[in-house]
Amino acid sequence: MRTFGKWLGRILLLLIVTAAVLYAWKREEITRLMAVNSLFSAEKIVTNFSHMDAAFITTPVDRGAAPITPLPTGMPMTLPEGAGDWIDARALTALVVLKDGALVHESYHLGTAPEDRRISWSVAKSYLSALFGVVMAEGHIDSLDDPVVKYAPSLKGGAYDKATIRNVLQMSSGVTFDEDYLDFNSDINRMGRVIALGGTMDGFAEGLTETFTAPGAQWQYVSIDTHILGMVIRGATGRDIPSLLSEKIIAPLGYEEAPYYITDGEGVAFVLGGLNIRTRDYARFGQMFLQNGAYNGQQIVPAAWVAESTVASAKTEPGKIGYGYQWWVPIGAPEGEFLGRGIYGQYIYINQPLGVVIASNAADRGFREPGAHASNIAMFRAIAAAAQ
Repeated sequence: MRTFGKWLGRILLLLIVTAAVLYAWKREEITRLMAVNSLFSAEKIVTNFSHMDAAFITTPVDRGAAPITPLPTGMPMTLPEGAGDWIDARALTALVVLKDGALVHESYHLGTAPEDRRISWSVAKSYLSALFGVVMAEGHIDSLDDPVVKYAPSLKGGAYDKATIRNVLQMSSGVTFDEDYLDFNSDINRMGRVIALGGTMDGFAEGLTETFTAPGAQWQYVSIDTHILGMVIRGATGRDIPSLLSEKIIAPLGYEEAPYYITDGEGVAFVLGGLNIRTRDYARFGQMFLQNGAYNGQQIVPAAWVAESTVASAKTEPGKIGYGYQWWVPIGAPEGEFLGRGIYGQYIYINQPLGVVIASNAADRGFREPGAHASNIAMFRAIAAAAQ
């Protein structure tokens, strides 16, 4: 019995030592995985959304050497009735309103600060669309009707084999991808674990093999489509996305602070949702689109691309929200009203007829509740009207 106890103790000691060695070897990956699993928890979500670099591998997006582009101060506006309740209900962390390019409202909530670089989530898709328009105009890509495998040949034989660039721009690739953020085993959450564990996003995309319909036949929001756009840009230009975005978009805008991207284990930017930017700088990007791609004395994104990418061209259901090239178009929108949109309440709302840009960030765990998005659009429209 004494001998058995001695061997049992040795086995337990060996297991403890082995676990300690494994933890030391894979500490960063384990830490990131634990962070991902608690990313949206009620007690951590606000802090996490302003400090994503504490949980993920990241890379900076150089802001360039140019001076910060000033945001002139306009006449402070009074927010419309009910705005305070809306801010509380939707767990806003930041709200910045520009009228004709001037700052007319700025507020920060839930203990956050103006200097926080906040996670974009899918607002990053609209940034990549802007970059795509620049790359297209420079002649790196021949046609939106080219197959994606022309520029990303590693996708041949997989789910994207027959899809065109236009299909993925419009979220109409036909690729099977489960976007349920609340399902631990969904594709979107499996993808999150790939990022956390330092895996490869290209490999994840290349491993997708199933489609549910022919490319272009039906609109269905599939976040991995945006990664494919990133692969196309990288293949067409031979450059990485952070340096391209810096040169073509961020530096000309004169941001206050360099953004950063979450990346995978190979340093590839998480282009479908991994940008982290100050809210005032999100507003600068929105103002550039409000001005048809022009900002700070230069044409940054071709005006023709701004017009084409922000109209409801995808085959969404009649009477439902519209979709363009990685931009959303609200129900009943007049020409020139469109938005970038990310989970948990991230928005860049642009209303060209009224000359208003609204950049908002949130940690809204109820963002999927019925009516949550509609209430946001209604408030944005009310704020735009009140800013006149």
